[in-house]
Amino acid sequence: RGKALQPLFKMSYSCSKVGDPRPGHPYKGGNFCAFLPKNVEGVKIANLLKRAFECGLTFQIKSFNGEERVTWGPIPHKTSWDGGKARNGYPDAQYLHEVGTVL
Repeated sequence: RGKALQPLFKMSYSCSKVGDPRPGHPYKGGNFCAFLPKNVEGVKIANLLKRAFECGLTFQIKSFNGEERVTWGPIPHKTSWDGGKARNGYPDAQYLHEVGTVL
């Protein structure tokens, strides 16, 4: 859509580090996509999200059925353009304010 910025994060297979569920064990990566409005505030939040990613705050490793996987971290992301707040989508009038506060 022309109305949305779409950051894409690609996390490949790697080994976990100290502080992860099982340090030194491999974990499964994935592709993660988030949506932001294409406006001044959306661009500002995109820059903050980029900095959070560079600091290692965007994702975390969790154990599922004995396998470590990359999942979203504590920073809320809109992973769908629709579906509302309940489905991590839009419309959500407070999202940019809320994520800005977290960041």
